[in-house]
Amino acid sequence: MTMPQPGDAAPEFALAGETGEIRLADHIGRKVVVYFYPKDDTPGCTTEGKDFSALAADFAAADTVVIGISRDSVAAHKKFRAKHGLTVDLGADADGAVTEAFGVWVEKSMYGKKYMGIERATFLIGRDGRIVEAWPKVKVAGHAAAVLAAARALG
Repeated sequence: MTMPQPGDAAPEFALAGETGEIRLADHIGRKVVVYFYPKDDTPGCTTEGKDFSALAADFAAADTVVIGISRDSVAAHKKFRAKHGLTVDLGADADGAVTEAFGVWVEKSMYGKKYMGIERATFLIGRDGRIVEAWPKVKVAGHAAAVLAAARALG
């Protein structure tokens, strides 16, 4: 599946989260940041989670919900959040349906070996449920602040 682009309707999802079900439909009328990351408790993913969590009050002030998604289990997410003091919601995409729908389940390569994994990507979804901005192949440094700036600019 290809990655949705600005103007496209965001794929609907309902995922298990630490505090219950996380549904995109529950946030219609607000802005939503959905960021996909490869694995709980790995260096880049930890930094990204901490960066989004550090800006949680700023995102809330911009009427923006932040949801992180990986294929890790709810139990793994719970440990990850507790260990690093993360405050963002983390959805468990155990069957991979959401990562597939957003086009972020891709072939990757490390040390010459090919495998399937999550491409680090972020989507800003407007109040109407349409994608406003997409960031494929995210570099973590400064990313959360750039997403916050885009959410603020959306009004």
